Amino acid sequence: MPSSQTRHMPRHAKRLRPDFLTGSDANNHIPDANADFMGCNLRDITSPETIDLTSLAGKRVGVDAFLTAFQFLTTMRDRSPQGDGGPLRAENGKVVSHLMGFLNRTTTMLAAGIKPVFVFDGQAPELKADEIAQRKARRLDAERIHKEALAAGDFPLAQKMAQRIMHFSPEMVAETKQLLDLLGVPWVDAKAEGEGQAAVMAAKGQLDVVATQDWDALLYGTPFLVRNLMSHGSKRHGRVVQAQKIMLKDVLDENELTRSQLIDLAIMIGTDFHPGIKGIGPKTGMKLIKTHGTIEAICAAKEKEVPERLAEIRSIFHDHPAHEVEATTLEPGQVNTEGLIQFLQVERQFSQRRMDNAFDKLREAGLIREGGQTSLFSF
Repeated sequence: MPSSQTRHMPRHAKRLRPDFLTGSDANNHIPDANADFMGCNLRDITSPETIDLTSLAGKRVGVDAFLTAFQFLTTMRDRSPQGDGGPLRAENGKVVSHLMGFLNRTTTMLAAGIKPVFVFDGQAPELKADEIAQRKARRLDAERIHKEALAAGDFPLAQKMAQRIMHFSPEMVAETKQLLDLLGVPWVDAKAEGEGQAAVMAAKGQLDVVATQDWDALLYGTPFLVRNLMSHGSKRHGRVVQAQKIMLKDVLDENELTRSQLIDLAIMIGTDFHPGIKGIGPKTGMKLIKTHGTIEAICAAKEKEVPERLAEIRSIFHDHPAHEVEATTLEPGQVNTEGLIQFLQVERQFSQRRMDNAFDKLREAGLIREGGQTSLFSF
């Protein structure tokens, strides 16, 4: 499918101004991240603790940029009566959903005293090829249904399918990085998985927290995981979403597992790198791993085949490929107010209200001096 920048909109589709959603409305009714991007679901063996954003003040938080982008793209889209369900666009045709979301949520974090570092996905490991192929097949099927629904005038179905074919294109990635530069917020390109790179950095002490919906961050070794950070305060199914923290040490202690056993449990349940062992779910897997200790021992006891390339799969979690990151690149820069106005308001027609909301939060964080002068981050 062409990128959303080049996709032709139907003649009947309405182009929405960026001020169609403002303030907190821009992130209301945010769904949980697409299951395609959540890795192994460890919810059943964790006890998340609800937290307020202020509890993260002063902490350097690595944010999974790609999952965050998909959250914005699947939420802020054209759902007008005859809309195609695609991302919101300015009247000049530029896609703005991702920028609206990143501006709102990044400035909210800054106002809370959080030091965000966004981590962008790199090259997916070869072991993920089968999973990626399955996702592509599902996306192509959704694209076909989307096209047919638009031709038939079935806009509810088209909008439902559009959520499944959203694409965080290279152009969108570049625009997001440009926005972060203008906000003075550091970002990192991962060598492989974004949440994996962030987890490696957290384990080294370069980050204090990893913020992602992907449970795999625990498998990659982050000591401190926060979920729902980028949807904190929004509504989901009529309830207000709150950020939740999960500590790796607590997960291991509460379940009496080593990290190696947690990784083996996840592999048996199913990860992006292996579909799992048939007949073994979280509860059964927990009993088996505590009784036998390893996948090899479990397979021997249950007369099952040991997963192919098991050593490689384990290595992905134990020693995830990651770029070395210089500490200086994680230091915050300056807010460029003039650049933000040009990039967002002039070129992408962001409303004055949206810009004022963002600048108010930056002032609250002490990042903009009165009179519009910028200052270095002063956490």
